[in-house]
Amino acid sequence: MTRAERKREHINHALSTGQSRETGFDDITFVHVSLPDLALEKVDISTKIGGLTSSSPIFINAMTGGGGQLTYEINRSLARAARKAGMPLAVGSQMSALKDPAERYSYEIVRKENPDGLIFANLGSEADAEQAKRAVDMIEADALQIHLNVIQEIVMPEGDRSFTGALSRIERIADGAGVPVFVKEVGFGMSRESARRLFDAGAAAVDAGGYGGTNFSKIENLRREKALQFFNTWGISTAASLAEIRSLSADQSVIASGGLQSALDVAKSIALGACCAGMAGTFLKALTSKGEEGLFDEMTALLQELKIIMTVLGCQTVAQLQKAPLVIKGDTHHWLSERGIDTSRFSRR
Repeated sequence: MTRAERKREHINHALSTGQSRETGFDDITFVHVSLPDLALEKVDISTKIGGLTSSSPIFINAMTGGGGQLTYEINRSLARAARKAGMPLAVGSQMSALKDPAERYSYEIVRKENPDGLIFANLGSEADAEQAKRAVDMIEADALQIHLNVIQEIVMPEGDRSFTGALSRIERIADGAGVPVFVKEVGFGMSRESARRLFDAGAAAVDAGGYGGTNFSKIENLRREKALQFFNTWGISTAASLAEIRSLSADQSVIASGGLQSALDVAKSIALGACCAGMAGTFLKALTSKGEEGLFDEMTALLQELKIIMTVLGCQTVAQLQKAPLVIKGDTHHWLSERGIDTSRFSRR
């Protein structure tokens, strides 16, 4: 099977398996504000992401790379919608285009369609510094995502079996990429210990990529003769991951992703410490079911709904939303308590 064929399988399986909605956000409740003293028109949703300024705290997260014409068509529509909505856009892994120049057109289209927008390049942790620079140059990227997908690779029939040296490669990439480097998990969550090591290695931001969204173990297990079922429920929920990473410091950029499907999910993510939120499965589903205009409508509705939520919470800016009081209950509370994280710091601020 070629890489392009495998990527097309991933897209189809992602749509068919859906999202588990076990993100932990149901355990998060905002403390209601009866006197918000704020008008909707005054809400400012601009934010900082690893040193970059974005007019939107929601962005289109990486979906697919190396699927030939199908990837081209998806990326073209995503870039057009991102330009109109003012949202940043991350492409899928560009390794296929580094190995096969015939694939470059399916990535280069995003910059052609969105010449002035924020665009994030993407490679796996197996990439070296020279490949990272080429990936950034390919699409004139404003930042580079490095994705960590150990579980996906180990379940993938033709996936990697060695994961040595990733942190040192990331450190070299961060030192020489020329743009901010964001390191992201792909659906299995990130602990505070892993996040600390990545920040120390020079990551400008870490993306929690929590459990509860598109499950790449389930996707790859559909492609195996003997499934490794135990990995289908493996990981740290998105909500718990965000709280873990935020417990390190209030100054570092944390990105939320992993099963976000609504403006309320985004608002909760930001209140748990994220500076922005990436959505992939939700946008892919909107694009495939409603077309490009339907995707744009979904994006603009999400941004407006986020402003509405911020209004009733009395939060004029994203920085204020990051400090909005909330109560953590259930499995997420239990997880964080067992990990030595005081959840009352969120409810009493």
